[in-house]
Amino acid sequence: MIIDATDLILGRLASFAAKKALLGEKIEIINSEKSVISGKKDQVYKDYLRKIQRGIPLQGPYFPRMPDMLVRRTIRGMIPYKTERGKKAFRNIKCWIGVPAKLKDQKADTIKQANVSKLPYLKYKTAGDICRLMRSK
Repeated sequence: MIIDATDLILGRLASFAAKKALLGEKIEIINSEKSVISGKKDQVYKDYLRKIQRGIPLQGPYFPRMPDMLVRRTIRGMIPYKTERGKKAFRNIKCWIGVPAKLKDQKADTIKQANVSKLPYLKYKTAGDICRLMRSK
């Protein structure tokens, strides 16, 4: 299954992908830098910056700074990834920045329940913007 993450809320996208992966489907998420994280810009940025600064720099925990890995890490949080079933499901998930050449000709689905139009307010940032801000510090 190929999912286009353009204007999809990250949490809802992640829970949908996690359920499908646990059922045994292979999930490919394209345009992951265009997924949306809801909340005020300053608050979202502070939350992600706090996650990066947590722990010891050379020992971890490590937090991704690329949008595709950020989406994959969010999905990992919704999978029991330490069990055998979870490891197998997590291996079935691939995230891409943009659209790779091998997936250009294939039809990508979208999730209507996860669209940004479902938000009661228009305060959100894209995953690409958050990662761009995190790399600058």
